[in-house]
Amino acid sequence: MKRHLIRYKTKPERADENERLVKAVFQELHDKSPDGVRYMTLRSGDGTFVHLVETQTDAHADIITGLAAFEAFQNGIRDRCSERPQREEMTVVGSYRMLDA
Repeated sequence: MKRHLIRYKTKPERADENERLVKAVFQELHDKSPDGVRYMTLRSGDGTFVHLVETQTDAHADIITGLAAFEAFQNGIRDRCSERPQREEMTVVGSYRMLDA
């Protein structure tokens, strides 16, 4: 399993637009229902977004990046952000009933 955390902060006036684009990615994921991927996005009140991505293999990581909605989300991400995205590979220390939206 590969697990990544991506964190960034949007400009206040662009946070709702970013949320709309992220929701479109989730809609496409729900429509296609691919195996081997778990994905969650959280938003704080200050426009910080945190994406948690878990894939079974490196090949499964391409499932998200290959979505049309993800390409639309990526387009202009730097213009929407006040703090650039930072990506880190993570390991699970503990987990208790992860939420499904």
